[in-house]
Amino acid sequence: MTEQTPDSADERLREEQNNAAGASRWEAPAAGSLRPATDLAAASEQLLSGGARQLDSAALRDALLDLHDFWLTTKATEIGVTATSGFAIVATGGLGRGELLPYSDLDLTLLHDNMPHDIVGRVAELLWYPLWDANIRIDHSVRTVPEALKVAGEDISAGLAMLEARHIAGDSDLSSLLIGGARRQWRTGIASRFDELVEHTEARWQRSGQIAHRAEPDLKCGRGGLRDVQLLNALAIAQLADVYPSRSLASPTGTLGEAHLALLNVRTELHRVSGRGRELLLAQHADEIGAALHIGDRFDLARTLSDAARTVSYYVDAGLRTAANALPRRGLAAFKRPVRRPLDEGVIEFAGEVILARDARPERDPGLILRVAAASANTGLPMAASTLSRLTENAPELRTPWPRQALKDLLVMLAAGPAAVATIEALDRTGLWGRLFPEWGAVRDLPPRDVVHIWTVDRHLVETVSRASAFTTRVSRPDLLLLGALCHDIGKGRGGDHSVIGAELATQIGTRLGMWPSDIELLSNVVRHHLLLPHTATRRDLQDPKVIAAVVDALDGDPVLLELLHVLAEADSLATGPGVWGDWKASLIGDLVRRCRLVMAGEPLPKPDPIDPRYLSLASDVGVHVEMTPGDSPHIYNVTMIAPDVRGLLSKAAGVLALNSLRVHSASVNGHEGSAINSFVVSPHFGSPPAAELLRQQLILALEGELDVLASLDKRDRDAAQHGTTRAGEVPNAVPINHATAPPRILWSDGAEPGELVVQIRTTDRAGLLARLTAVFERDGVDIAWAKVTTLGSSVVDVFGITAVGDGNSAGAVGDGNSAGAVGDGNSAGAVGDGDSAGASSSSSRSIRDELGHDLYAVLPAPAPAKPVSEAS
Repeated sequence: MTEQTPDSADERLREEQNNAAGASRWEAPAAGSLRPATDLAAASEQLLSGGARQLDSAALRDALLDLHDFWLTTKATEIGVTATSGFAIVATGGLGRGELLPYSDLDLTLLHDNMPHDIVGRVAELLWYPLWDANIRIDHSVRTVPEALKVAGEDISAGLAMLEARHIAGDSDLSSLLIGGARRQWRTGIASRFDELVEHTEARWQRSGQIAHRAEPDLKCGRGGLRDVQLLNALAIAQLADVYPSRSLASPTGTLGEAHLALLNVRTELHRVSGRGRELLLAQHADEIGAALHIGDRFDLARTLSDAARTVSYYVDAGLRTAANALPRRGLAAFKRPVRRPLDEGVIEFAGEVILARDARPERDPGLILRVAAASANTGLPMAASTLSRLTENAPELRTPWPRQALKDLLVMLAAGPAAVATIEALDRTGLWGRLFPEWGAVRDLPPRDVVHIWTVDRHLVETVSRASAFTTRVSRPDLLLLGALCHDIGKGRGGDHSVIGAELATQIGTRLGMWPSDIELLSNVVRHHLLLPHTATRRDLQDPKVIAAVVDALDGDPVLLELLHVLAEADSLATGPGVWGDWKASLIGDLVRRCRLVMAGEPLPKPDPIDPRYLSLASDVGVHVEMTPGDSPHIYNVTMIAPDVRGLLSKAAGVLALNSLRVHSASVNGHEGSAINSFVVSPHFGSPPAAELLRQQLILALEGELDVLASLDKRDRDAAQHGTTRAGEVPNAVPINHATAPPRILWSDGAEPGELVVQIRTTDRAGLLARLTAVFERDGVDIAWAKVTTLGSSVVDVFGITAVGDGNSAGAVGDGNSAGAVGDGNSAGAVGDGDSAGASSSSSRSIRDELGHDLYAVLPAPAPAKPVSEAS
């Protein structure tokens, strides 16, 4: 047995006393500490009433924060919560963030350093009961630091709240342990909790909806609300994103910080006006809040909220993408570097985003903005925030008129369907869209005056474009349909008849875009008369011939304008709101259109383009000639291919262009004295075009059978489909560059010559499409007498004049150099008669239509199966 000295015994006793429950560190307060906090409630009420000198929103929040901080620190001293007591008071929520609103709950945590249960209970009563007795709402908890961190690790909401914790009173070291520990725990655990965070956020959005497009928005939890700003702060604490990004990435009216402040001010006034801790902005309070903030009436308030919420939404989307890409890869993906996949000249895909290539020079390339946007919309990949920032800072203004390629890229983007909505939204939130369309400022975030509309005016325009993209094959001018959809309500927000004002603005826009004068006039008329059909069909007597005559006169008897207005009316209705478009309205407008067409003269038949005399002499040589000349704008070239009249020439010529990554924008196909003259307007997908001599050599190899262009195109498509750039285990987020959004459509009519049929193909473009179409004609035994190929953005309108191949003496045999089929015996079902036998001609025409239609549809790009969505989506 060890003998203890008196000194060691005293030391052990002192140690045991110090290690015992820390009662000696807390001193019981004097009597009266449980009196209700009526002084705090009265002071708060006085601040809210304000008297003759009412505080503004920011000053009110600051005053409430100072008041509650003062009361809590005073009460802490009174009840013995001091720096050496083993207790600390920590605030979360609005009090913790320093954004205390008039009727927000007080989110308080009483921390203790393993104090005895009886003492902890006593201190909690001294702190909570005065607040309860004064009817002050509190969200309270009592925990040790390990207990609090455990809750934060198990509950994502508690973990996010703990990141905003702030020391109020007591042992600051204890508070620092919690605050620092919560942030370290968040940073080290974010990789495993990121998916949970995203799911938690999306569930909140699903419950609360979008602030920008709700009549009574949830300012706190709605998409684009204050919770989303807090989410960005959480990502910044995890070192995965910035809190407030560069000011260059600002909305047209302000930065993210200003959007946050606008939401906070509106929520502050909502509390003050309603006298309750409301989060839903009810219509009955809107005018009073707008006046208090010197914004205006409820429509002005709605516009301010829309801008703020959409700005926050943009930054949250960008922040989540940035965070996802910053997370360390796991499994085999950790050993695989993301691939940089070219999308267009100066544009690539990297890590699931569209970014600029290393050699891109935005300061010298005005069209780069639209190429980036077109690539984003067509792939469904978002534009990287850094890319948008660089374009905002460095890209110059597009000159007027726009280069032809810029207009083509705009049309490609507009035809992309729903993906174009997110692309335009990102451009608009960063100021780039307003740079392209200055007229957009008057409709940006403009709330609708009619309750049937569910979108702001600018979003309605974009939604109409998205709807119209599915109808592009129903019109002969899909480019004007998309531009008309984009501009049809552009005249709103300026006073007066928005159709008349919009028509003038459409003329201004069309001139800036570099459109032909006739197309500008047609676009202006589309905007001017976009309400004519629905208003007439639903408000006038369609049995009255005068009503029909008035509509025809208003449209100057133009069937193309009538066609465009018919389709735009449907897209406009579908983009307005649920129930706006239905069978009744569709039948009325359809009846009106049919009656108008009966009055009109009818659509003119397509005619072949005239042959340039310069090429007639080259055709006389009966050799293979390929010529390439610069087009009317940069990156556009004219390619003319002249070769002897052999079957399948057109499909081989188009295939050679596709193999060399030359996109065909238009084509004219003709023949002369045994030679075929094929002219193409093309642009290289990347870089510079190949030499004309290379195209000539490949065409010769294809004609001699040594190069199978269709097989080569199929192999390239298969290789591209196998190319993956996603992380292991992830679903690929890229889609085909030119995915179809509208179903293909084939229209038939009789040609101008006996035995000739005209087939018009409306579809979405794809690599090698012209080669594949002409190969179908080749297999099905028909000749192409002439052709006009037009690519409008990503929409294609190809017209072919075809005849059947006879025995050489048939009137229908053209013997074209673009002959597509094997020679028949003259009695085959596919042979077109010479016009002497009407019955035989009709029967053979139907046979050709049925057979060709089936085979052509088989090679046309079809839209991907879509999940059912509501009309308001």
